[in-house]
Amino acid sequence: MTDETDRQPRFSTDDGQPVPAVTADEMREIDRIAVGDVGPELLQMMENAGRTLAGLARSLTDETVVVLAGDGGNGGGGLCAARHLSNHGWDVRVVLDRPSDELTGAAATQYHVLKGTDATLGATGVESTGLSEAGLVVDAVIGYGLSGAPRGRGRDLVETANRAPSSVLSLDVPSGVDATTGETPGVAVAADVVLTLALPKTGLVGARGDLWLADIGIPREVYRRAGVEYDQPFSGETRVRLHANPPG
Repeated sequence: MTDETDRQPRFSTDDGQPVPAVTADEMREIDRIAVGDVGPELLQMMENAGRTLAGLARSLTDETVVVLAGDGGNGGGGLCAARHLSNHGWDVRVVLDRPSDELTGAAATQYHVLKGTDATLGATGVESTGLSEAGLVVDAVIGYGLSGAPRGRGRDLVETANRAPSSVLSLDVPSGVDATTGETPGVAVAADVVLTLALPKTGLVGARGDLWLADIGIPREVYRRAGVEYDQPFSGETRVRLHANPPG
């Protein structure tokens, strides 16, 4: 997928284990192989991501959590996390980047299940989210599928996250940040914490804040087929802290 120079590990765990980074295109190929050939299915990976995101959120606050969610995999993971947080007694408020009946695929499925909880849904504007009361804002608006500057309601939610007086936890990559290059073609979330999924993205090398890696259940065979040399770093945990390796 890439030459040997590009494949050098860009991150390491607290105990020094190297972890390779992938570009957005490489992550798409990993997802394609998992969903189309080897497994697990998308909803299984999303469930693992959402549960781990909720666990990290619980470790960061015991107050209200506002989840900002888009469509697609990133939004679906945020909606799944909202369900787990609500199930564990957290006050959760969800704001979408579109009307709920315009959600598609797995995100629509996650929203349907979320309606069975006590989470507050259907907020139509940031004034109704209780943003000033939140102990944490979860950014699950765009993810690694960013294409150009955030627009419309997605841009509004990015700006909402940046106005929050609380900490912001982004799923996979901060919304508005290019997962491959780290560039910001428009507004971008200034995340305090990032939980990236499966493998860290190359664009996170210079990211601010704390970086965590979530195990979403992808087996080693998927990485082998994708041409990624992989040695799982989790050692019995569903998430590990990562550090960017210094250059050179």
